[in-house]
Amino acid sequence: MTSMLKLIQELWFLKRDILSDDFDRALQRLMNDLRPDLMASDLQAEILLHQVPTGEKVWTWQVPEKWTCHKAYLETLDGRRLVDYADHPLHVVSYSLPFEGVVSREELLKHLHVHPRLPEAIPFVFKYYDRDWGLCCSQTLRDSLNENEYRVVIQTSFEPSTLKIAEIVIPGQSQESFMLVAHLCHPAMVNDDLSGVVVGLDVMRLLLSGPRPYYTYRLLILPETIGSVAYLSRHEHLIPQMVGGLFLEMLGSGSPHALQGSFQPDSQADRCLVSALRDLDPDSYSAPYRSVINNDERQFNAPGVRVPMLSISRVEPPGSPTRPYREYHSSLDTPQIVTQERLEASRQVVLGLLQAWEQNQYVVNNFKGEIFCSGYGIWVDYRVNPQGHQRLFEIMERCDGEHTLADIASELNITFQAAWEVVKTLAEKNLVWYSRKPHLTHPRRNKAEHQ
Repeated sequence: MTSMLKLIQELWFLKRDILSDDFDRALQRLMNDLRPDLMASDLQAEILLHQVPTGEKVWTWQVPEKWTCHKAYLETLDGRRLVDYADHPLHVVSYSLPFEGVVSREELLKHLHVHPRLPEAIPFVFKYYDRDWGLCCSQTLRDSLNENEYRVVIQTSFEPSTLKIAEIVIPGQSQESFMLVAHLCHPAMVNDDLSGVVVGLDVMRLLLSGPRPYYTYRLLILPETIGSVAYLSRHEHLIPQMVGGLFLEMLGSGSPHALQGSFQPDSQADRCLVSALRDLDPDSYSAPYRSVINNDERQFNAPGVRVPMLSISRVEPPGSPTRPYREYHSSLDTPQIVTQERLEASRQVVLGLLQAWEQNQYVVNNFKGEIFCSGYGIWVDYRVNPQGHQRLFEIMERCDGEHTLADIASELNITFQAAWEVVKTLAEKNLVWYSRKPHLTHPRRNKAEHQ
């Protein structure tokens, strides 16, 4: 097993464009790192490699070609090299067309991209489907260009290949699946989103070492957007079994954890994870769908799919001028801005969210009427702890076979863990039991449903 930070240091500078040799190398390395854990586990987990060929229609999209940059540079006419792909993969627009020739300064500037906020950084620019040639450099370098003409050399090639997706499957007692997703495709960058990939891998590693979960867990490591579209279009039969999901992104920086809800804010996944987060990271915050950062959770929430997928990331709070984080989409997104400690803290947050998801069930009453709390040793004195007294009765009133733990926590605006502690005590006293499905105990409700 390789530590998360060591994996990042090993893989980060690879040219991981969406269909590329280095993407494939990184994916294979990650799969190999997890294989010993699969072999040691009793859970019959598996790693699957999905391949979708260039040109294949995946819903309204089409899988592109493999792109390779062989050489690219910008130089003065007397041969002074100013920009060189050999120095940094971001110096060329991802999926740039080939181009060679002498161009005017005016023409060059139309194709020379800079970062909008960081004058010293090289930006990440991609044109997967809007083909053009392009180079990238710092604003500082661009501002220094004062000659009339420059020589541009971009030697790139496009060829048929296969889009690759790794899927790690941990089968649970149920075929209902909870999806974890992260993308691997940003070359020479770390926090976006190699950090999400290694956190997801470590989460699966720890799940493999535990007892069989109730839900089946699937981790997808894929190229952004097109990877999720390709997977879903190839696995439509699994979509009805996808009961929730979590996109993992930007989990190594120093920003607080941000949980972005799904398109279905009243889903069990939303209610459960949002109510659980506050206990896992007191500095965290939650926000509605599409209000934190947009990524592949969109494909799972989209029409015709509608899987309630949330996302967890470390993103600067609203109003920050450098949101989502200062080094975003730039050559400054390096291993220096992440730490093992932050990665481990994010891993624990994700594991805590999944633990709550496993615990989230309907709470069914074995009692009728109000419980004689003193007789069961669960009385909370209202004179000593009025809030705890009220909370106990508010929770008990919702133990009716129609509320899940997440419903109770959401309705009372308390954390999932606070609701769990009270309900667990009631279960220990045999006053309630858990069900994965609603179990109606109200006689008038049952009578109405049978009429």
